[in-house]
Amino acid sequence: MKPTAVTWVVLGLVSHDVRTGYDIKRVVDRSVRYFWAASYGQIYPELKRLEEAGWIAGGGAPHGGRERREYRITAAGRKALRDWLHGHEVRHELRDESLLRLFFADALPRAEALGLVRARRDGFARVLTALRALDDGGRDRDPPFVNLAYRWGIDYCEWEVAWCERQERRLRRKA
Repeated sequence: MKPTAVTWVVLGLVSHDVRTGYDIKRVVDRSVRYFWAASYGQIYPELKRLEEAGWIAGGGAPHGGRERREYRITAAGRKALRDWLHGHEVRHELRDESLLRLFFADALPRAEALGLVRARRDGFARVLTALRALDDGGRDRDPPFVNLAYRWGIDYCEWEVAWCERQERRLRRKA
């Protein structure tokens, strides 16, 4: 099976616990979405592909009046996940629309372009607030490497806010 952009997100989350597609999306929204996007439109087809490949197995799980399908990782899926985890390639694909706007901001009057820097700062400040709100005082009870990724998110957002502030000051001096 050729992995997609969400293969490892879905397989990794199913390796932690038996989950429905809805469960996966809920966990994604509170965790990995801050650094790896996965939409409902990607999750459900990926669950089907993973099941067809034998990496997960699904079964019915009634919930109220609705039939839900729960998935668990198989031995083949666990092996595929471990093989991927032991990989050494580092692919970093950054798609940052705010940074793209800054790249082209010379097309705007200076005051409007500086507004883009402030908007970027404000956006990262909002994400930082949201990440900090996830910390209910028990983040240290998370598995250590889940906690590591969480702390990376906080550090990254703090850096972005400070960077935007420094760059706005620098650009104002040049005006």
